[in-house]
Amino acid sequence: MAPEPTARALRAALEEGRITVRELVETCLARIEADEPRIRAWAHLDRDYALARADALDEARRRGRPRGPLFGLPVGVKDIVDTADLPTEHGSPIFVGRRPTADAWVVGRLKAAGAVILGKTVTTEFAAFTPGPTRNPHDPERTPGGSSSGSAAAVAAGMVPLAIGSQTNGSVIRPAAFCGVVGFKPTHGLVPRTGMLEQSPTLDHVGVFARDLGDAALLAETLVGFDPADPATRPQAAPRLVRAVEEGLPVRPRLAIVRGPTWDRAEPAMREAMAELADALGEAAVPLELPEAFADAIEAHRTIWTAELAFRFGRLVAERGALVSERFRELVAEGERVDAVAYQRALAHRAFLQRELAALFHEIDAFVTPAAPGEAPKGLGSTGDPAFCTLWTLCGTPALTLPLLTGPSGLPMGLQLVADVGDDERLFRVAAWLRTTLAEETAP
Repeated sequence: MAPEPTARALRAALEEGRITVRELVETCLARIEADEPRIRAWAHLDRDYALARADALDEARRRGRPRGPLFGLPVGVKDIVDTADLPTEHGSPIFVGRRPTADAWVVGRLKAAGAVILGKTVTTEFAAFTPGPTRNPHDPERTPGGSSSGSAAAVAAGMVPLAIGSQTNGSVIRPAAFCGVVGFKPTHGLVPRTGMLEQSPTLDHVGVFARDLGDAALLAETLVGFDPADPATRPQAAPRLVRAVEEGLPVRPRLAIVRGPTWDRAEPAMREAMAELADALGEAAVPLELPEAFADAIEAHRTIWTAELAFRFGRLVAERGALVSERFRELVAEGERVDAVAYQRALAHRAFLQRELAALFHEIDAFVTPAAPGEAPKGLGSTGDPAFCTLWTLCGTPALTLPLLTGPSGLPMGLQLVADVGDDERLFRVAAWLRTTLAEETAP
């Protein structure tokens, strides 16, 4: 089977008039019609809306009007991100039929860049742990991961070339790893979250999915910006992520093969793959044991997350708890038990770990870790273990997963790369180098 064309290749074909936006959108809709009953990646689709947008873009091209960097590219948007033209229901019966009055910041940026919002992708309930109906495209009896389950599955199944997700723990990196696509979580605050369901302002990130590293760079670079409504953002020059992928690194990087506090959760196949990776990288890779202080990262993350979750959702659960899953009610109850001292202590520990990481990155270009314990686990009652993502989400570092590994069942396993806060561009350079180097190592 021929590989799916990249978003950049599709963009070039659209720009040159070899295909129309309508033709591309119709192709995506046909793929969805064929595979959606099996995968169930979409919460909302409006065929007429998508085709009307496609026709408007085709007309703009005929008139010679300016075309943005995502011109004509269909994008799936996680159903916790507000869209004025489509429902946004947060994966909960409480919000069935909810129609926002305005687009989220990232949706506005997508439209300005010429993208076609194809529809809303399935999320777990309130982007937490309770799974939605989505199944893994590689094996429908396995989880696609979560909470951005629909976004990862839709890209993996070729339903759409690009998608938007979010991560508060492992909700971009883990499903990307399980579904065998590229997932990118930028530095905290690099992409505004205005108009996105708030779980934890300290931990919430916007993230992207693509089938190709360069496509992920294109989408993420387009979304970078400053919005005064999101206090995590600040005015700054946007990283040149596409250029980073195209240029790569001029010299061999120094990569740390990290065995963090969750290493014992890695499955045997993942441990073996990481050992083989270290051998393949040779002198470019060095082993790294994180200092003892990092062992408390998961506890600090959970304290911050549940406390802020309870602040955001406590009243909703108290008033409409019968429509909320038992697991989510338990999370909110846990957060309500967090006292102010414990919360402030966790925030202080987060700041301490950020400083510790910055010191480690003085000598290292990027960390290399598993993106998840192994292949997507069987069963649909859980979205899998996010433990290999928690530390990096807590500290707000950029993280990227590449589908470079294969597990014992022939399913993808994700390799995660992590850089220091603000080093998103370097992260993409390292990822491009790693992808090329491993391709050369495994070439016949």
